[in-house]
Amino acid sequence: MLATMATGLLASPAAAASGSNQTAASAVAAPRPSASAGTPKVSVSNPAGRCPAKVTFTSKIKVKAVAGRTTVAYRWLRGDGSKSNVKTLTLKGKGTKSVTVEERTTFKGSVKGWQALQVLAPRAVTSGKGYFKVSCGGDDRGDDKRVIQPGIGAQLWVDEGNCEAALIGRITASSPSWVHYRWVVNGEVVDRDAVRVEGSRKVVHVIRPHENLRGWAALEIVDPVRNSSNRVGFKIWCKDEAPKVTASVSAPDLYDGTCPTIRAFTGTISVSHGRGTVKYRWIRNGVPGGWETVSFDGRGYQARGVSDSWTASESGTAKRAVELYNGSTTGTVEGKVICKTVPAPSTPTPSAPPA
Repeated sequence: MLATMATGLLASPAAAASGSNQTAASAVAAPRPSASAGTPKVSVSNPAGRCPAKVTFTSKIKVKAVAGRTTVAYRWLRGDGSKSNVKTLTLKGKGTKSVTVEERTTFKGSVKGWQALQVLAPRAVTSGKGYFKVSCGGDDRGDDKRVIQPGIGAQLWVDEGNCEAALIGRITASSPSWVHYRWVVNGEVVDRDAVRVEGSRKVVHVIRPHENLRGWAALEIVDPVRNSSNRVGFKIWCKDEAPKVTASVSAPDLYDGTCPTIRAFTGTISVSHGRGTVKYRWIRNGVPGGWETVSFDGRGYQARGVSDSWTASESGTAKRAVELYNGSTTGTVEGKVICKTVPAPSTPTPSAPPA
């Protein structure tokens, strides 16, 4: 058995106090400016619902400066996962300073989302989210007019050699949108995800069942509208779906001491996948023992430990191997015991009484 040892270094009270005083002095000597960012205000400009629409985001940055010149770095975070380039500006003088920053974006179709302001320097801070909505067409039903649906649907091929199948689908959208979708196989949801779609986007899901499987699959749109592709049937054939079972055995370390003693041979039985039991037996000095079983619950690769004891009353060796039922037999390992003889305590001879 291997043991892990950790060694800690302890500083003396004087050194610790000195380090603490130096840290405090450093903190006092080099104060840092503070910063905050206000939640962006949103202004949408699309008269009569005409698109493209212009959206302006405005936010205020406040900095408590401690030097004559303070550099402020910031960028915009967007609800679709994108970020603007990092921008910088310089504030002059000490004390509380504030500056208003803005970003303008043009949208060609109906959309909704948010933006936030992230300050990177002199302190890292992120504002709240400023939400917006653009409706094209003159009313608030612009979002409902978007057509977001799978194109042809889920296309499928079966790779029999690798015991897997790839489901290939295409999602189309009439305007740039974040689309949440899910894969359904034989009526059960097997995967979920979201992608940014501008025109069309291909999505893929791979099925690896480790055994023969057949049924149907579909690609379903969950948000911002609900829709579904056509169902596609499939059949996966695995050339070798039987789990691979292997065994190994190890001998105990050399024993040199008093006897009798009990030594243990250890073994490992593993399966590549599958649920059920595996029969095995110990081969003791060339003589097979009785069959035993070990169970597996079917959760991918698994390994189980087994053991066999050897009681030694005198110096000698013992050999062990593990045989799998209708399977292979491991190599033979050997354990060795050296028994030490402990001398019996001597009885003192009584002396003759004095004359």
